[in-house]
Amino acid sequence: MCKGLTRRDWLAISGLAAGAIAVPKAAARPSQARSAEEARSASAAPAEPVSVAKVHTYDEDLTTQFRKMFDQIGGIDTQIKGKTVGIKVNLTGDGRFPGYTTGDTHWVHPRVVGAAVAAFGALGAKRVRILEGCEARKRGYKLEDKLLSGGWDVNAIRNAAPLVEFEDTDKLGEAKQFSTLKVKSTPYVFPAFEMNHSYEDCDFFVSMGKMKNHEEMGLTICIKNLFGTTPLGVYHDREQVFHYGYAQSPSGAPAELDPKSTRYEGWRLPRVLVDILGARPVDLAIADGIVSMVGGEGPWVLGSKPVHPGILIVGKNCVNTDSVAAACMGYNPRAGRHEAPYRVYKNPKNHPPDQLQPGDESFQYADNMMLLAEAAGIGSADLSKIDVRGVPIKDAMFEYESFWKNQMPKGEGQS
Repeated sequence: MCKGLTRRDWLAISGLAAGAIAVPKAAARPSQARSAEEARSASAAPAEPVSVAKVHTYDEDLTTQFRKMFDQIGGIDTQIKGKTVGIKVNLTGDGRFPGYTTGDTHWVHPRVVGAAVAAFGALGAKRVRILEGCEARKRGYKLEDKLLSGGWDVNAIRNAAPLVEFEDTDKLGEAKQFSTLKVKSTPYVFPAFEMNHSYEDCDFFVSMGKMKNHEEMGLTICIKNLFGTTPLGVYHDREQVFHYGYAQSPSGAPAELDPKSTRYEGWRLPRVLVDILGARPVDLAIADGIVSMVGGEGPWVLGSKPVHPGILIVGKNCVNTDSVAAACMGYNPRAGRHEAPYRVYKNPKNHPPDQLQPGDESFQYADNMMLLAEAAGIGSADLSKIDVRGVPIKDAMFEYESFWKNQMPKGEGQS
């Protein structure tokens, strides 16, 4: 059975136990768009403090908790006072598990959002914008409508700070055109992306993700949350353009660097995600793992189920934060393809046949987006370089069940 890190493993790789072992850097295949994996050494990637907290329920005083965690990572007061803060929230899909709300399991929880907004307001933010695509074709449908459908108290969030706005980033909004954001790191697949103006206009950008497994990517935390910044109003079918590359970007949008590079999403999408992070850098990453789910990114993924990790994580560097979050989920943040959580099982009913059989691999996989981001110089995925404050990882760790081939329901895709 393919497993993640146990507490014993963690003690070993973190150097907290005698005879600590070195964690090898996972091998990553050079991109046909660029040989980025060798472009910079891991030591060149920045490492910022990351704060970890044990939070048992959403009923706790999360605003005070955030203020404490912000102080632990060095403070954000001067960065947001008098500024516009944009928060990209994770509102993936619909449906729910019996007895749970969408915010419990696969959306970020409204109380986490409201508490963060209140904390930003108290620190002097001029404006806070909640950002996400609605994925709706209804005329006049607003982001607030989607939040209400998930049981959110929209008025409570609106009143949590002096000025709170909601923007459906799949649309133009008040702008006359979408903004073109160039990848500031050397790109893997795309040199730039079209995005809603709010991603360019904000002075301080927050990625607020849910700590979950993902059917195709293994993990989704704060980097993967950025996928939703690419607007349906431009790219239409994002899966065809970004996951598989079966469709090229529409006319007027930046084209990919090498249309002949592999179309396998386990290779392609992690690199696209790192490019998005390079185009819209994150100033603060917040990972909600108070209540979450294992086995996939939503209840539509076969075998997924709710869990109660009781974890909240905050950091200024998105890669550092995701790496610590991965370790708190019981995974080695430097894991390579075919290691947990990157050896994946995709439901054959929902994926094209060529996405189930990589041409040069025996098993389905996803490359580690944190290592790819480290190679691009965006942030370190090396726990030995990251100052973890608050609760130690070994005390916060909740070992997520992974949804691998040897753990799927009997009769489903066995070979």
